[in-house]
Amino acid sequence: MPDSLWTTFRRLRGNARGAVLTEPLWGIPYNLFAPYASVYMLALGLSDSQVGMVISVSMAGQVAMALLSGIITDRMGRRRATLVFDLLAWSVPCLIWAGAQNLHWFLVAGLVNSLRRVPDIAWNCLVVEDTDPDDLVHFYAMVYLAGQLAVFAAPLAGLLILHVTLVPAVRGLYLLGFAMMTAKFVTMNLLVHETRQGLVRMDETRHQPLADLLREYGAVARRIAAAPSTVYTMGLMVMVSIVTMVQSTFWSIIATERIGIPAAQLAYYPFARSLLMLLFLAVVVPRLRGVTFARPMQLALAGYVASQALLVVVPPGGYLLLLASTLLESGSYAVVATQTERLTAVNIEAAERARIVAVAHLTVLVCTTPFGWIAGLLSQTHRALPFALNVALLLTGFWLVRRLRQAQAGQAAIAPTAGADAMAAACASGGG
Repeated sequence: MPDSLWTTFRRLRGNARGAVLTEPLWGIPYNLFAPYASVYMLALGLSDSQVGMVISVSMAGQVAMALLSGIITDRMGRRRATLVFDLLAWSVPCLIWAGAQNLHWFLVAGLVNSLRRVPDIAWNCLVVEDTDPDDLVHFYAMVYLAGQLAVFAAPLAGLLILHVTLVPAVRGLYLLGFAMMTAKFVTMNLLVHETRQGLVRMDETRHQPLADLLREYGAVARRIAAAPSTVYTMGLMVMVSIVTMVQSTFWSIIATERIGIPAAQLAYYPFARSLLMLLFLAVVVPRLRGVTFARPMQLALAGYVASQALLVVVPPGGYLLLLASTLLESGSYAVVATQTERLTAVNIEAAERARIVAVAHLTVLVCTTPFGWIAGLLSQTHRALPFALNVALLLTGFWLVRRLRQAQAGQAAIAPTAGADAMAAACASGGG
């Protein structure tokens, strides 16, 4: 870890420090079971389109929760909402996934997991509101560094699958996820405190009827629409959300079913991805500090396009081409996601952070939800097609970056930002 990140870590206090210290307890199990989630569903009898359906149903549930998440966060307080809904959204689904038998189990788990939108908002408010804005440059990078510690355990997942086969191994990983994530949520709750703005919003919303709070979202939406830089940033959020969802859901399917990678060897590709991600977050990304966001974003988008295009053309048995695609995607994602998260953070008015973030997430989810089902149908037709879709989506990112740069120049709404900025979840919030 370079001195700049280490210095920031030593300076962190309160909520931000508690979040960073406990993040490995979420990131390690998530990064162990996530690469196998889709092939686990296939092994239990689901089709490609049903895998896509599960993702879309979960995201539809997240749409509803995104609408309520800001209100819940304001009323319950950031600290309590983070604990309660993290337990509901992650600990409970891990148990359901561990015992899953068919499509219905995954649909139920997906709907319960859709409650994650509340801690996504609450966690973000909890760690941002009382933290020095200058420290946010490195805070999210440290969160992702902590999460990527799973890299050192990833080969063990492959060995486990080799010895006990895919389904029982993944069931065990989900049970490990339940234990570690639950410990994370409880421990973090003991290390953090309610924010000053959280106390204000709890007092302001305590006696307001729910209908009145929902009606106020109209004014929040108009405030967002009046800021072009926020609109284009949300466009980038939508693009990143769809591309990440397609990549995370269908990568393991194309790797095993089309390219022919044995399930026991699948873990080595996320292992390589995490190693490069660690390198970028610890060495490359911090050195972009002070660079205007547009140039690193455009270079990263070009790398991202190349990674997805490679997936389209990798032939059966193309182990090295798949590795090249994985490494290109990892480095590109490190920059694209950190820049997008930072732009999101600095564009949000502190007094209305919970509701503005909630509206932004709602918009992203509404736009993203159909693509799980669409990508599932494309994969059922040809397993390379979801990644051709990603190429088209990433190309729109170049236009959005140009428009955002013009909006910033015209409005002076956002200062030049660091490339070392926040990466969040989603994977971005580390689950809360």
